[in-house]
Amino acid sequence: MGPMDDSKDALVSQLSMAIRDISGYPECRNASKKMYNNLVRRVKLLSPLFEELKDSEEELDEEEVRGFESLKIALDSARELLRSINEGSKLFQALQMEKIAGDFQQVTEQIEEAMSRIPYDKLDISEEVREQIELVHAQFKRAKGRRDSPDLLLEMDLSIAQKDIDIDPSILKRLSEKLHLRTMNDLRKESLAIRDMVISCGEDLGDCIQTMSFLLQKLKDVVIGNPDKDTSESEKEFIKHRSPVIPDDFRSCIQKWLDAGHKTCPKTQQTLLHTALTPNYVLKSLIALWCESNGIELPKRQGNCGDKKSGASGSDCDRAAINALIDKLADGNLDQQRAAAGELRLLAKRNSDNRVFIAEAGAIPLLVELLSSVDSRTQEHAVTALLNLSIHEANKGNIVNSGAIPDIVDVLKNGSMEARENAAATLFSLSVVDENKVAIGAAGAIPVLIDLLCHGTPRGKKDAATAIFNLSIYQGNKVRAVRAGIVGPLMRLLRDSGGGMVDEALAILAILASHQEGKVAIGQAEPIPVLVEVIRTGSPRNRENAAAVLWSLCTGDVQYLRIVIELGGEEALKELSENGTERAKRKAGSVLELLQRVDVIQSP
Repeated sequence: MGPMDDSKDALVSQLSMAIRDISGYPECRNASKKMYNNLVRRVKLLSPLFEELKDSEEELDEEEVRGFESLKIALDSARELLRSINEGSKLFQALQMEKIAGDFQQVTEQIEEAMSRIPYDKLDISEEVREQIELVHAQFKRAKGRRDSPDLLLEMDLSIAQKDIDIDPSILKRLSEKLHLRTMNDLRKESLAIRDMVISCGEDLGDCIQTMSFLLQKLKDVVIGNPDKDTSESEKEFIKHRSPVIPDDFRSCIQKWLDAGHKTCPKTQQTLLHTALTPNYVLKSLIALWCESNGIELPKRQGNCGDKKSGASGSDCDRAAINALIDKLADGNLDQQRAAAGELRLLAKRNSDNRVFIAEAGAIPLLVELLSSVDSRTQEHAVTALLNLSIHEANKGNIVNSGAIPDIVDVLKNGSMEARENAAATLFSLSVVDENKVAIGAAGAIPVLIDLLCHGTPRGKKDAATAIFNLSIYQGNKVRAVRAGIVGPLMRLLRDSGGGMVDEALAILAILASHQEGKVAIGQAEPIPVLVEVIRTGSPRNRENAAAVLWSLCTGDVQYLRIVIELGGEEALKELSENGTERAKRKAGSVLELLQRVDVIQSP
């Protein structure tokens, strides 16, 4: 056997091993399931090629070797991606789904390009195997040109869960099922995966770690509240007796050190960049989860911090911590303000008591001032803290009275993408109060929201659409939205069935169609074909809104009615009038009455 034979055997063996490793990965049970399983299934089908090449005595020429070497590199990339998905945090993958989808697309393209370089007709393989490999190549080629459609319900649930404190239990239950985080054992594995990420990536993950910790705690509450058949008896017994509280003696010692005027680390004596203290809630959550999973009770807090005042809804310790943070907002340097705003953002996210305390302590005007900060991170913290505070009804008026609306609109226009998204969500929250709808519209928010709707991230688009929908309930804002050119973007979103924004686009169009200017603008966008298609095939809510828009357009306009007839929309409307929601039945019935009048007019 010559050197070329050795090289061929080694290369074929390496490729076989890569395929065997990929084929041996366990079933994926997370948000990447579809992409993961599709890739594994296609790679498995390559196995017969290398089984036959092992038995072949023919040498590989240079072209074949180059092709197989490229395929080996591609399969190594696929193996590493699948390993990271299989072993990594399920929450992280769900939150980073767009990036992960891009990674799968890149690996798919890499494998397809490598397969394109292999001359199958020159290989010593059977006709059956050649046909199978050509079929697999065709599958990779098709997959290269398209991405798997996202799980829109999962995206929506995650978006809501990140914003809301009192999350609907049904949403958490769906997340628990979708991500296969159903038992304490599942959560224990997830906490270890997050811990490994913290160790390996540290600060590079930014707020993502905090978000994962928050969601992990919420999912833990679901599992604790509903221990299923996979939860062990010992875990169930421990669930009944849990009371984890992380002691904060260490923080108080550090604070005393800093209050004494020290500017260095007490252990290393290195000079501190700043003296703002930020609790590690991620570590706290992971410790609490581990202790719960292993039957260890954490010690109670010492001193007065855990004692409630008579008639008070929070502890002296909470109030003292909040007051200290607000002092740093008012008088601290830039680093201290950034850290304090970030801490208040997290505290306001956690519970309603904190939202009351923070507002009563005077944080809102200071946070409004920080909306104009030159530091983008401080600005993000400030607008998100105001968003979380606005969840408490009484705080909405305080935020508006502090002159926040123009500054929030400015953040929406000029801030980072995260700040813009949270500014849009804040405007939505404030617009729940009717008089605020007028003020927000007058401040010029609607054109900027439309820009975010057109160019934002998927989450940003949804935040913008939600805010526009709520603002457009006020008649004056309907006109502002139409004159700012919203109809064109809405029609593009409506026609893009895979973009995940059809629901929002139709809901806004249904509101705008009730105004004469909105009706005219929608009519000019040639909407009838897509509206009829939605009435045929859409979800119940979308069919209802499509019928409402269609009714507004067709009232008093025979031209639109004739287009509906030409498109065969009458049958779809009849079906909707029998099986739709109550509102859909009424709207469909009204359009059918108009169509009957057209038939009478057209009859000889």
